[in-house]
Amino acid sequence: MADALLFHHALGPTDGLHAFADQLRDAGHTVHTPDLFDGRTFGTIEEGVGYAKEVGWDEIMARGERAAESLPNELVYGGFSLGVVPAQMLAQTRAGARGALFFYSCLPPSEFGEWPAGVPVQIHGGDADPIFMEEGDVDAARQLVASADDAELFLYPSDQHYFADSSLPSYDADAARLLTQRVLEFLARID
Repeated sequence: MADALLFHHALGPTDGLHAFADQLRDAGHTVHTPDLFDGRTFGTIEEGVGYAKEVGWDEIMARGERAAESLPNELVYGGFSLGVVPAQMLAQTRAGARGALFFYSCLPPSEFGEWPAGVPVQIHGGDADPIFMEEGDVDAARQLVASADDAELFLYPSDQHYFADSSLPSYDADAARLLTQRVLEFLARID
């Protein structure tokens, strides 16, 4: 079974994040869900991003690195939106990565060097999500798919940014079910 490190989005470690991690655990995978926000949660993306800026992006990244330090190198790195940043950095720079799962966000692979050979990646986003579609994430995802030897981009019929978080009003059960199915297939393939 896969061992995954899963970083939360800008609202913090929500019940929806933990429910998703539990679904992966129920399938036999080990999932670590560190808290990058010291127990804080937020009601809006702007508030959560504001907190991350206040703490400093370097510190958020360092917290992500510290979360990985005590874990084996052979991890699948995953992140939701803001959490994609430390997940992608670790997937590209920490030796031994087994795979990567990016939800609602993606950075150009050049941000952290080249995408490592042999590391599969899945990217999931809403096809009408203004953040994913209009702020460069989908373009970065397409670059990553073009540069990696095993990469998939999945677009879902949604205009919501956090469509797979069951604890939020933006939740779309059908899209989340398909996303979860694809993630479980990905993890089974890595195992």
